[in-house]
Amino acid sequence: MDEADADIIADLRGAGLVGAGDIALEPLTGGVSCDVWKVETADGPIVVKRPLPQLRVAAEWLAPVERGVSEVRWLRRARGVDARIAPEVLAELATGHAFAMRFLPGCPVWKDELMAGRVDGDFAAAVGRGIAAVHAATAHSDADRDAFPNDEMFRALRVDPFLLYVADHDIELAPVLRALADDLSSRKIALVHGDVSPKNILVSADGPVFLDAECAVYGDPAFDLAFCTTHLLLKAVWSGDARLNDAAALLVDAYRSGIDWEEPDGLLLRVGKLTAALLLARVEGKSPAPYLTDPEHQRIVREQARALIVAAQPIEALVANWKRTSA
Repeated sequence: MDEADADIIADLRGAGLVGAGDIALEPLTGGVSCDVWKVETADGPIVVKRPLPQLRVAAEWLAPVERGVSEVRWLRRARGVDARIAPEVLAELATGHAFAMRFLPGCPVWKDELMAGRVDGDFAAAVGRGIAAVHAATAHSDADRDAFPNDEMFRALRVDPFLLYVADHDIELAPVLRALADDLSSRKIALVHGDVSPKNILVSADGPVFLDAECAVYGDPAFDLAFCTTHLLLKAVWSGDARLNDAAALLVDAYRSGIDWEEPDGLLLRVGKLTAALLLARVEGKSPAPYLTDPEHQRIVREQARALIVAAQPIEALVANWKRTSA
């Protein structure tokens, strides 16, 4: 056990979550931005999460560890909207902005379900409703804006690696991508999760449970819908499964039904623009989609994304016209 792990255990004892006996930190896999452990306690298993200063990707990608505080705030705020959509935070720990939350047994990760071919359109719609509920509850709220002054963090984790990194390497699209980055950074409308990906959503009996809100910021709600839709469309190319196109359409439609804070058409046009840029970023950015390794799949995504960035379609049209193959 290294010193940092010993400090985590000491913090757990200090928070009254574990006793004085031997404690094991069982590593959980799948993330690039944090150390995550499962810990058995007398009251049942818990999860401990500690953000990393250097993300586990090929390119240098540094991010402030204070994002752990932002994640805790998002989880607590989301539970205030609907306690079913986020896990309970049990304690904030002193070491490295780590925190402990309740472990949810029997809840598979949505990404694993999708990759195994289990595509549930009703669940995709529930994800859309959950995202929209948080946005609606926090829209135009001075208190929420003041609680999430995380523009620098969001830039480091989202704007720079997904939009500006690609702009720096693509002369043709650079003006459009830089304009998108400026627009995204300037809008202060609602509380944004920042990483609504299938890998960060659990499938519970009560619907979706959202995790990993390290990128939380008070900003443009269009980003959350764009980020999630991007993942479904990428997986549609990877799998060739038309049900993923349908799931993306249901996600968008359910989200649209929850928009009550601004005019929907303008918001969904922004979502379409961001989705096109994010699709390109997942083959050309700092964090390429790890499952999209087939050069033909990358070409299909790249060519469509580049055309869509120029065309600027609303998200409904983008999803309806998205091609899974070159045929």
